[in-house]
Amino acid sequence: MSAREVAVLLSWLSCCGSAVWRYSSNSPSYRIFSTRSTIKLEYEGTLFTEWSVPEMCFVLNKSSPKTELHCSSPGVHAIKPIVTGPDEEERNLFVDSSHTCFLWYYRVRQFFNNLTQVISVWVYDPENADPDELLGSAEKPSINSIVLSTQMATLGQKPGIYTILKRKAYLANEKMKKGTWHIVVPMTRDDALKEIRGNQVTFQDCFIANFLILLTFPLLTIPEIPGSLPISSPRGSQLMVSWDACIVASVVLVTDMETFQTNDSFRTWTRIRVPPGSLSDAERRSVADVIISRDGIFFLINGVLYQKSFRGFVKLGRILNLPDGGITGISSRKWCWVKYLSKAKERRSNFAVWTENEIYLEYILLKFARLITTTELKNILNLSVTATLTIHSVEYTGHPLEIAVFLSYCTICTVTKKILLVIYNEDTKQWVSQDLTLDAPIDSAFVPHFIFSALPGLILWNKHSIYYCYHNFIFTGILQTPAGHGNLSMLSNDSVIHEVFIDYYGNILVKMENNVIFYSKINTRDAVKLHLWTNNTTRALILLSPSGYTYFLYALDNGTIQIQDYPLSLETRSIAFKTKDKCPYLAFHNNVARVFYFLDKGETLTFWTQIIYPENTGLYVVVESYGPKILEESHDISFEAAFGYCTKTLTVTFYQNVDYEGIYDYFEMQHNNTGLVMVQLRPSEYSKTCPIAQKVFQIAVGCDDKKFIAVKGFSKKECHRHDFSYVIEKSYLRHQPSKNLKVRYIRKKYGCPLRLDLTEKFQPVVQLFDDNGYVKDVGANFIVWEIHGRDDYSFNNTMAQSGCLHEAQTWKSMIELNKHLPLEEVWGPEFL
Repeated sequence: MSAREVAVLLSWLSCCGSAVWRYSSNSPSYRIFSTRSTIKLEYEGTLFTEWSVPEMCFVLNKSSPKTELHCSSPGVHAIKPIVTGPDEEERNLFVDSSHTCFLWYYRVRQFFNNLTQVISVWVYDPENADPDELLGSAEKPSINSIVLSTQMATLGQKPGIYTILKRKAYLANEKMKKGTWHIVVPMTRDDALKEIRGNQVTFQDCFIANFLILLTFPLLTIPEIPGSLPISSPRGSQLMVSWDACIVASVVLVTDMETFQTNDSFRTWTRIRVPPGSLSDAERRSVADVIISRDGIFFLINGVLYQKSFRGFVKLGRILNLPDGGITGISSRKWCWVKYLSKAKERRSNFAVWTENEIYLEYILLKFARLITTTELKNILNLSVTATLTIHSVEYTGHPLEIAVFLSYCTICTVTKKILLVIYNEDTKQWVSQDLTLDAPIDSAFVPHFIFSALPGLILWNKHSIYYCYHNFIFTGILQTPAGHGNLSMLSNDSVIHEVFIDYYGNILVKMENNVIFYSKINTRDAVKLHLWTNNTTRALILLSPSGYTYFLYALDNGTIQIQDYPLSLETRSIAFKTKDKCPYLAFHNNVARVFYFLDKGETLTFWTQIIYPENTGLYVVVESYGPKILEESHDISFEAAFGYCTKTLTVTFYQNVDYEGIYDYFEMQHNNTGLVMVQLRPSEYSKTCPIAQKVFQIAVGCDDKKFIAVKGFSKKECHRHDFSYVIEKSYLRHQPSKNLKVRYIRKKYGCPLRLDLTEKFQPVVQLFDDNGYVKDVGANFIVWEIHGRDDYSFNNTMAQSGCLHEAQTWKSMIELNKHLPLEEVWGPEFL
């Protein structure tokens, strides 16, 4: 945001409503907030007198509403504006003494000819950077950054790009040029989360902070066509937003004036408009809900679903197996599990559509299928035929295969109703009723949101209160404030809940319509009111940046939008200092490096996790698993106490103990012991002030679809000849044909032929590979056959010489037993 844009934004924010004050730093997303940082203070209002700051802090102009603050000592510093009137709230700012002073800056160039991206990287100092670098709009490094990067390179600095999901590394492949390193990475959709990291090099005792980025296959925004018309929510309604679960920078925003789309967290954006005549004026102003998907942007308007894509704007209905009207809701995934969703061979839905009595799922390429009706659900749940059952809402859970359906149920539907919950698994096709029932007024509505956890857990809210259901619905209740209120409206001037924001770290932010914010954390049962950050008349939303930081989005009356970083960690620490809330442990460590693991047959997965806490606290690590009961666990605990602190280390191993010998149906046994297990490691106790206090990951039991086997020695690159043909003498063929068989050898399919000495024994060596290359030699028995039916091959040993106690299976016996099957299927592990 430029200086002019900041001035316009602040002027607009302060034009009306109550006074607020806030702070900022030159470091984007407050990544650096230390004794070296320039802290900018700003007061919005007309009653300002001067700033109150502690002695160890220096303010540039004490009597200016906008000034700069420097604190020479680390710690918690009480800052507030002194005004003529009621006291303004005091913030307790935590100023660090970190040796991290510098940041990475990057630019990306796309090369579609070879599907690569060249990332230009340099180092910059937020305290001495150009404005364009602070705003993220610089195309090349500033003079200061060139000098700093060159100095770092002289000291041995060299950055690399490290991917989070696939654990791949890409390093700068050439020397620095003009203060910039260049790193080439392939375009990818399923390994988009990356981190810029360098060597542990210091300059003037300062390190460079690692930088988490979201770099995916280039995304395009739908262009605005001249002459098209705005599409919006009803006049006076609150902001409405949808983002891609796996690409949080890809967002669509609906206001009561326009609809906007971005692929870079609103650093740039375009308007989404519709062709004249496609909707009436009233319909264009009646958007009730919105979803962004890989198939486009979907709008719910007056019970009808519409799609906006690069191909145009269309009404969806019966031709796509959807109702022509009566749609009451749409919902998409909230959490990203791209690795498992891309692995699965079966279809996984992208979003859900429902009416009062039917649920539909959307699959890739705009395929819709009806999932179930309320009549069928009555039979599944054994409910009375005469009772009224309607679909309240549908929500994707934290598990990538599950969909939760909330049902409104009543027999005499005049005063109250019950909210029931049933969960559907897209793999097993099973419906499971959950132990959750809410009594509610007949005209009330709840908005559900599942949290990021292994065991199912969620929060629901109406206009005034937040209901929590944690640990597979065992712990339920209403979030309470320190004042003893479960009704948040009573503590926010009778405003109602607008947005509930939950991130991957377990933070819960409840934003009221007047922008009062309450804070909680998953698995806790209370909420605290945060400092006011935005004017009560500002139309705002809280969103998540690609680096995992929160920011505010503002919709201005002039039809534009602005963004502003929000220091969630600093704000919550300020409140915690005042409430004396403390985390019960000092540290929580683990070696879980990924969010997704494969556990193949015969393999084990071992993790360790450690918690450090004061003596006599009695904490421990909880291991929670959710999914099919196909894994066993072994636990090993070590304990150490010293200097008043305890260190407890838990080592947990996941494995299978399945005996496949002598079974009747190998494939059924294998299927029953394959699936997806969600695992969570967390402390037994924690509070809202604790840092990241959980680790959630998946274990997919079964073979990775990226794995494959190949016979050692085969190559597809170094053949002397390309595809060729050869002839098999008819007398050597099993079916005794009347003519010789001419066979075309396909090099691209089979690889280069191996050269072998006829007099030497040959036993193929089977090797295992994955998308990273060679893994290991496969030590297993295998069967070899000639696919065209040649039968003149002989064995070196007899069955007796090989130690067989009984006659072994042979090709002849297996073909006789399975005459109805093709040759490649007559003999396999299922017949052992």
